[in-house]
Amino acid sequence: MPLDPEVANLLQAVNASPGPPLHTLSLEAMRQAMDEVDEMGGETGQLASVTDRTIPLPGADLPLRLYTPLGEGPFPILLFIHGGCWIAGSIAGYDKFCRHLAVESGCLVASVGYRLAPEQPFPAGLEDCYAAAVWLTEHAASLQGDATRLAIGGDSSGGNLATVVTMLARERQGPKFRYQVLLQPITDYYRPGTASYEEFAEGYVSSKELYALAWRLYVPDEAKAIAPYASPLRAENLADLPPALIVTAEYDMLRDEGESYARCLQEAGVPVVLKRYDGMIHPFMRLAGVLRQGKAAMRFVGEQLRAALKS
Repeated sequence: MPLDPEVANLLQAVNASPGPPLHTLSLEAMRQAMDEVDEMGGETGQLASVTDRTIPLPGADLPLRLYTPLGEGPFPILLFIHGGCWIAGSIAGYDKFCRHLAVESGCLVASVGYRLAPEQPFPAGLEDCYAAAVWLTEHAASLQGDATRLAIGGDSSGGNLATVVTMLARERQGPKFRYQVLLQPITDYYRPGTASYEEFAEGYVSSKELYALAWRLYVPDEAKAIAPYASPLRAENLADLPPALIVTAEYDMLRDEGESYARCLQEAGVPVVLKRYDGMIHPFMRLAGVLRQGKAAMRFVGEQLRAALKS
């Protein structure tokens, strides 16, 4: 179907504005630009509290922001992993996004500030996210959380990290995830051969050049980039992973690989809900303040989490 009129107006303004392409900016400028998207997240509902914590790890402390919903715990837990092509994104840059998730899902949402490439390439950020999952299960009771109702989710590159963490948990015998939420996920090494990669390579916020840069910085060794812990779509065994919700957008370069991953999970016996939002572009859920379908998608994700994590 054609672009949603709200998206068309937004893209017209973005594409008409002067400025260099995102992939040509310095890392500092790129990170700032990606974080500024959160300003378009719109008003969020009320929460009981938002608190910052740190997880002590060898050599460094791992930041974590906890979004506690209204009501009486213990609450189901959602470990959320932000996007940003593994080289950008932050807890602050996904603050409104996580507030929406906590309100709509009723989950205790834990947003993790994992290490970024190129300063800390693969698998540093992945191991940080896994460590956060372990810590949450061990400290759930003190956080008003229920470790038996644990989900993991992420946006874009965060969706990639989220599903790979479930693979690590399967191999390492824990923690036990009840659900995974993958929002416009990156699931395969930079490969411009899919129809969506070719059709939406320019003019729809993301670009081939941005993803190519991200892969080079995140996993400099191509042999590691095509391995399952970086490219889960290439995994030979997806059995026994948690049930999944996968959200894609029609006008997104990542659409086809996200939907291919959904099919591969289903073929492996994993229950999957696949939801495509027609007329939408890659960051549409982060634009819930200006896109009605972005807000609707937030509600839908919240409903799916509530159903999956009910007692």
